[in-house]
Amino acid sequence: RVQLVESGGGSVQAGGSLRLSCAVSGDSISSYSMAWFRDTPKKAREGVAAIGIRGRAIYADAVKGRFTISQDNDKDTLSLQMNSLKPEATATYYCDRSPDSWLKGPIHPTDYTIWGQGTQVTISS
Repeated sequence: RVQLVESGGGSVQAGGSLRLSCAVSGDSISSYSMAWFRDTPKKAREGVAAIGIRGRAIYADAVKGRFTISQDNDKDTLSLQMNSLKPEATATYYCDRSPDSWLKGPIHPTDYTIWGQGTQVTISS
């Protein structure tokens, strides 16, 4: 059974940085597209960033230039480096796996079928 466990969330001030990690067990991540989503009070399951098996990445417009998604296939770990954080980034962030190897855009929750439990990120102004 595939399991995704997020970590790295916390509370920081606006302008700060956080790095989220997602440990995947039960299968290798090297054969699937992976993504990060977030839930906010205003919007559920907003796509943040996604990465394909060849390393190509796509981002939501709101985070382009500030967030970087990456994966370590040897460690089966997905990461999200978040810089220049804004209060509107406050959310629960989820790591997600697609059943497919190709990268689809835009980043939509129906394209990802395995979800972690989430990690809370709080940005204070």
